[in-house]
Order: sequence, then C-alpha cells, then structure tokens
Amino acid sequence: MSFSDIFKSSFLANVTSVTILDMFLALALSFAIGLFIFLVYKKTYAGVMYSSSFGVTLIAMTMISTFVILAVTSNVVLSLGMVGALSIVRFRTAIKEPMDIAFLFWSIAAGIVLAAGMIPLAVIGSVIIGVIILVFANRKAHTNPFIVVLQCENQQSENQATAYLKEHTNRMNVKSKSVQKGAIELNLEIRLKDAATDFMNELAEMEGVRSAVLVSYNGDYMG
Repeated sequence: MSFSDIFKSSFLANVTSVTILDMFLALALSFAIGLFIFLVYKKTYAGVMYSSSFGVTLIAMTMISTFVILAVTSNVVLSLGMVGALSIVRFRTAIKEPMDIAFLFWSIAAGIVLAAGMIPLAVIGSVIIGVIILVFANRKAHTNPFIVVLQCENQQSENQATAYLKEHTNRMNVKSKSVQKGAIELNLEIRLKDAATDFMNELAEMEGVRSAVLVSYNGDYMG
C-alpha cells in the first residue's frame, strides 16, 4: 500500500458522481412540479378544514424523492442500502381525504420520474394529471343531496311530513329512523327541485312536527 492509498476515500470518490448542474436542475424542476401539485391541491380541495402544511408537504415530498433517486441511480450499493433503510419507515398520520392519497403518490412519482432523467414524462404527465383532477374534482352534480333531520311526535305526523317532503322534492330516501316513546327521529336524504328551501318553514309548522333541520350532504353518511 502506497502513501497515497492511505488518503483515498470512497466517500470522497462519490462526490463527483452527480454534478452540481444536475443537482440544481433536478431540484429546481422538482420544486416547480411540486408547486404545481400544491396549486392543484389548493384549487380542488373540498374538505372541511384546509391544511396548508399538507400542501407544503407535497412540495417537500417531490424534492425529497428527487434527490433520493439521484443518489440511488448514481450508486448501486447505495440503492440496496436505501431499500433496507426505507423499509423501516412507518407513516403514523391518518389520511382523512381519499384525494390526499392521490396527491401524495403523485408528488412521490413525479420526483422519482424526474430524478430518473425522464423530464418530459414528469412535466407532461403532471400537467395531464393536473388537468384531469381539475376537471373532475370541480364537476358539480346537477342536484346536490341534502339531509333532513325530522323529529315527529307520532306515526300520523311522520306520515304527513314524509308525504309533504315527497311532493316538494325530486327524490327522498330514508337513511335512518330512531324511535322512542313519544318521539320519532328520521334522517332523510332528499334531492331538491330547485334552490328554494321555503318548504322547510312550512314543514316545521305542521302539527306533530317538533323540528326540521336541513343539512348539506356530501355523500359520506355517518350514522
């Protein structure tokens, strides 16, 4: 072993495996694609409470995936170690919205494809996916469903109230019915004929009807 061999380092040898230009170009493009994903997510979000931190996470996931794949593609030994390291990672945060999963996979996939050198696929694919999500996520149904929470005193008042609702709505389905002594509670899914909700005032004034509540319904019924 010569004197120069003592100072040789495999760690320093890997410094030039990825050039500075490749690093900046890949990270800049991943930031741009991640920002596009974030804007699409912000535009199409339809949940109850918007989380800005999740939007920033989408940008970070795109950039993190990019520099991880850059390292993996430059060193075969590192790729094997990375597989073992990532296998122990566990995500504990619950995903509340199904679309959030799609955005997470989108950001990770975009970072991987970009780092693999398939820049046209990453850019064009992200644009196509974004357009499709914008079109279908903002598509509104012709008639929005509503839930009517109805409290009646007896069977007779229940029959009168449900018959009245059938006359003033396009469709009515019973979602749940709770019966107690001297009280009946119904959860009804209805489709309005128009935007007018004045019929609810008359429904609440009917004899035997204790209360009538109209609630917007997004399709996920919680009994």
